[in-house]
Amino acid sequence: MDPVPFVVGAVLLAVVVVDLFWTTLWVEGGAGPLTSRLMAVTWGGFKRIGDRDSRLLTLAGPVILVVGLSVWILLLWIGWTLVFASGTTPFIDTVGTGPLSWFEYVYVTGYTIFTLGNGDYVPRDGVWQLATTLATASGMLFVTLTVTYVLSVLDAVTQKRSFASSVSGLGTSGDEIVRTSWDGEAFRGLDVPLNDLTSQLNALTENHKAYPILHYFHSEQRNRAPVASIAALDEALTLFRFGVPEADRPSDTIVKNARASVQSYLETLRNAFIEPADRSPPAPDLERLRDADVPTVSDEAFADAVADVDERRRTLLRLIESDRRQWPTSEPTPPANIARE
Repeated sequence: MDPVPFVVGAVLLAVVVVDLFWTTLWVEGGAGPLTSRLMAVTWGGFKRIGDRDSRLLTLAGPVILVVGLSVWILLLWIGWTLVFASGTTPFIDTVGTGPLSWFEYVYVTGYTIFTLGNGDYVPRDGVWQLATTLATASGMLFVTLTVTYVLSVLDAVTQKRSFASSVSGLGTSGDEIVRTSWDGEAFRGLDVPLNDLTSQLNALTENHKAYPILHYFHSEQRNRAPVASIAALDEALTLFRFGVPEADRPSDTIVKNARASVQSYLETLRNAFIEPADRSPPAPDLERLRDADVPTVSDEAFADAVADVDERRRTLLRLIESDRRQWPTSEPTPPANIARE
């Protein structure tokens, strides 16, 4: 036996098995080291060649998913090929004579791990029969885990876009959500939507822990982009919590619960790859609320409260920038006394 190809092959198999199990089975562990690096490099390439809101960026998630699966199977294939090639005569050629070529080793490894069962080559008795069985088992395990993983990721992508659409239905910026929720006298009917959004966000957070690749599934439509929706929702919660007088606020318990869900989501991404930006996003404008007759606190009191949550808002800004989005703000509305031509 040649020890060099055997050791190299065994190392490659160990790397791919650890990364595969880490990514698909370890919910709290996020993506494996190899997969994490591949995701970051591939996404960086897409951002360099794609413009903001470019349709090209919508291909990033599917491409990253395919690249990851391709690297897994390639390493599995190469690893077993090197292990088999390290033997003197690991297989018996039933249709020819002479030693196997490298191409034949690649061929026999391929139909072994994909369980095609062609039978052109038969493993010799002993250790090579065991090795062939392990190769077949690893191939079946790969197919089972990757199919389950892909279906789970696609389901999570659908869920996160559904969450974004739910938030966008209330508004695309924090002050718009607050203005939409105000009925002229109180924030009636807001408790149920906020509770529903909190539940969806909690599910999205758990999905991001299990499938970090979700961050790279970019949506061309702003109203289906979760990062923009989360920023808008958190700005609305900041306005509810600090911009509206206590007597006029919606349920304090529900608002605090929703803010805690946003914080949990940010901590999940921060543990993975998101750090606070080096600057703060623009503060919400209370004048827009006053124009809609929403009661507000003083500008000074609100500014002090916003300063206390500056790190949270800078983390949201970095999240927005990492997804090639703009901070969600309302477009200025023209004065009502300007006649339309």
